Amino acid sequence: MAIQQVLADWIADRANLVIVGIGNPFRRDDGVGVEVAKRLKDAISDDSVLVLESQSVPESYLQPITDFTPSHLLLIDAADLGLAPGQLRFSSESDAGGVAVSTHALPLRLVCRYLTRVTGAKIGLLLIQPESVNFGEGLSPTVDSVATQVVEVLRRLFS
Repeated sequence: MAIQQVLADWIADRANLVIVGIGNPFRRDDGVGVEVAKRLKDAISDDSVLVLESQSVPESYLQPITDFTPSHLLLIDAADLGLAPGQLRFSSESDAGGVAVSTHALPLRLVCRYLTRVTGAKIGLLLIQPESVNFGEGLSPTVDSVATQVVEVLRRLFS
């Protein structure tokens, strides 16, 4: 998975990292970020990494994020990128304004802008193309497989 090298390069100079899983688990693949975060909590035991499941309200986690004083902040979310289901894209926070993210109360770009200003953290977005965002629980098999791969990549980076 090429994303491993991209993420390894991006976190090379990190001190503290916050990983935030974003999405609505009741809208099928829109919950992929939350599912990745849930799986990562048990897979990473590095004290310099904080994993949060923010669901569709990342702005509710601003205080725990800022209290952790991250040098890097990785947001994982589903986004309609016009790609094949399960395809990934890593973007910097400055790219967040052009991404169609489906279920957030506040635009992700505003959350990123605030966190950059308050923490000075380097912000990255790991975006996953959903197959279905219809009401229902559970990821589609394609997106679930990608979620498993992302967890494994991040686990290897922090073991």
